[in-house]
This record gives sequence, C-alpha cells and structure tokens, in this order.
Amino acid sequence: MHSNAKAAPMAAVSHRPGPVSTPSHANPSTSHAGPSSGPHQTSVDDIVHSFEEADQHKVDLSSYQPEDWICLAIFWMMSLLVFLQFFSRYVLNDSFAWTEELAVYCLIGVVFLGAAMCVRTCRHIQVDFLYRYLPKPVGRVLATAIDILRTAFFGYAVWLTYRYIVLVGDEPMTTLFWNKSYVYWVALAGFAMMFLRSLQVSARNWRQGYSILENPAAYDAQD
Repeated sequence: MHSNAKAAPMAAVSHRPGPVSTPSHANPSTSHAGPSSGPHQTSVDDIVHSFEEADQHKVDLSSYQPEDWICLAIFWMMSLLVFLQFFSRYVLNDSFAWTEELAVYCLIGVVFLGAAMCVRTCRHIQVDFLYRYLPKPVGRVLATAIDILRTAFFGYAVWLTYRYIVLVGDEPMTTLFWNKSYVYWVALAGFAMMFLRSLQVSARNWRQGYSILENPAAYDAQD
C-alpha cells in the first residue's frame, strides 16, 4: 500500500504536460528522429531541380574566335606529346626525344596565339590606378595614345619576326630535322593576329569613348 501511494504522485508528475528536458549524456546522433530540416540542408528535390536547370542551359560559343579554337587544338596536341613522353620514359623505358622538342614548339604556339586572345578581350596586364585621379579628358587622351602605341608595337613585332624568319632560312630542328621556320611562322601569325585585334580594340574604344583603363567595371561582365 505504501509503495503504490508513493508511485502515484511520481506517475502524475511524469505525465504532466510541458517541455521534456534531455539528459546531458544523451547522444543526439543516436536518436531515431528524422533528419533535421535546417536552413542549409539541400533536399533531393532541390538537387534534381538543379540538374534540370543545367540541362536546359544553352551553351553560347559565339564569343569564341578562330584563334581560340586553334590555340585549343595546339594545347591538346602539346598535352598528348607530354603524355607520350611520360609513357615512353617511365613505362617503355625508352624516351622519345622528339616529343620534348615538339611539346616546346607547341607551347610557343599556345603562348603567341593565347596572347592574341588576351588582346581581343583586353586581358593583358595593365595598370589603371592613375586613371582614377586623372580628369576624364586627360585620361581619354592618354588611353588613346596607349592604343596607338600598342598597335604600333605589334606591327613592328610582325616586321621583326619576318626578318628573323628570313635570316634563319632552312635551319633544321634538333631531333626531327624539320624546318624550324615553321615555328617562327606560328609566332608571326600570333603577332599578326595581335596587331589586327589591337586595331579592332582601338576602334571600339574610340567609338564607345572609353577603354578598360578608364572604366574597368564595364568589362567585368565579360569574365
């Protein structure tokens, strides 16, 4: 009788409504409750929806120009040559010497044609700090002078490269005995493309009234 009388108040207390405190030694990770729906949790539906949006996204390749695709092709050719050099040296234990030389020549093509890409997109290294403090008319004159000097430099580089090709003549490569002037013709094509792209950029800057030096924020959308 006494034990039941004592247990009755305890049972009443245990059934009293209100928040139930969790013991400090309880492990939340072992709870059988479902996953928490926090603000940073991504559901399966969200993941599926993101894939559906990616499938509907249209790829626009209209901004790429011929030098971009040629540079990409030469880059992959260089990658295959480097892989072949690695495979022949460490797997076959008989390195192909010509792969190293051709990979270097492919790198030259990537550099000069890639430089033409940078001229077109105005992505060469440039300092625009001074233009923040110059008056707008002064900055416009200085930017126009830079466009003229840049275009003249590329034109002079085209002429120098051609003179160098004439002087080299029929000098052969080291391992393949091909004409080394082919490599310099690629460099000449790169400088010629830089010259043409510089003319286009200079004309565009003149029409719109500013260059990337004067208004860098206008070119952020191209990134």
